Amino acid sequence: MAERPAFLNHEGKVTGETYSFEWFPGFAVSQKQKSIESLHNAILERDAGARPLEVSTKSSVPIGVKLSAFHLRLQGHTLENIFQSAKVFERGGPYPDLLQVPPREAKRDRRLHESGGLKAFFYQGEEFPLLPRTAFYDFIYIAAVKESLAPEEIAMIAAFTHFTDIEFNPAKSINTQARTAAMIKLLLEEYGCLPEFSKEDFIRYHKEHVSC
Repeated sequence: MAERPAFLNHEGKVTGETYSFEWFPGFAVSQKQKSIESLHNAILERDAGARPLEVSTKSSVPIGVKLSAFHLRLQGHTLENIFQSAKVFERGGPYPDLLQVPPREAKRDRRLHESGGLKAFFYQGEEFPLLPRTAFYDFIYIAAVKESLAPEEIAMIAAFTHFTDIEFNPAKSINTQARTAAMIKLLLEEYGCLPEFSKEDFIRYHKEHVSC
């Protein structure tokens, strides 16, 4: 058995609920999809009216695959490259050269581990604070969705109620595309589109509407 969160909207806020389900070990896509099906069945047992969506390359639903951070691009770069290159540490950063290397290389660059504590993110001439904890990731993810997906594809997100990411383990990571997908659904329900927020307005909205 395993436990993983699903993210949903409740009373105008993005929140998370944890589900226990049967885990199918192995790296094969078929094994991951069995685990996803098991997780989604656990969601449906608790809420028969739920419409869960896996947001990852392992999703069996095309829009779930398209929403994977590995498929989205922003200004020609992957989200991983942008996220890592924007980090500002006590003794260095940001490191814009990390935009030009493979995503796995960017994540493993030694400077990210030898430059002291993380202080902020710096992107497009603006500094983003560490709090709210996922605000910077959510900001660039939503920008990438707007750039990479057609409006009718973005509108599909509103049809789902619960968002999962089978690889996300909250004990090991902070950011997940599933949480941001739930935030996109909330924005679509409130505004009918993904609005053009300034950094300050986005952080304010995030503080008010993301509780997990």
